[in-house]
Amino acid sequence: MRIASLVVRARPGDLETLSASLHEIPGVELHGASAEAGRLIVTVEDGEGYAMADSLLAVSLARHVLGVTLAYEYTDEGLQLDGELPEPVPGPQRAVGQPGAGGAQDKEAVK
Repeated sequence: MRIASLVVRARPGDLETLSASLHEIPGVELHGASAEAGRLIVTVEDGEGYAMADSLLAVSLARHVLGVTLAYEYTDEGLQLDGELPEPVPGPQRAVGQPGAGGAQDKEAVK
């Protein structure tokens, strides 16, 4: 699964026409608009028979689009674990009360 969130900018007078054309692009959903600012909030998700990247390109090339900002992208590709998680790398050990240990003494020293 791949999903992206976009802010699409257009002239305020073109938002209605643009919204209608974006609905025709596979995987595109509109979630909000600011008519005064000329912005649409859009998500693009991949699906059967089309790729998210193709839909992102179609949004950016749609008539009346002045600009597109990618606000968020997520993919779960490659997140399958084939075994156990590796052991975490140990960090430096600090005793309580030593500088940098985060104790109350450090907070007093900063004052």
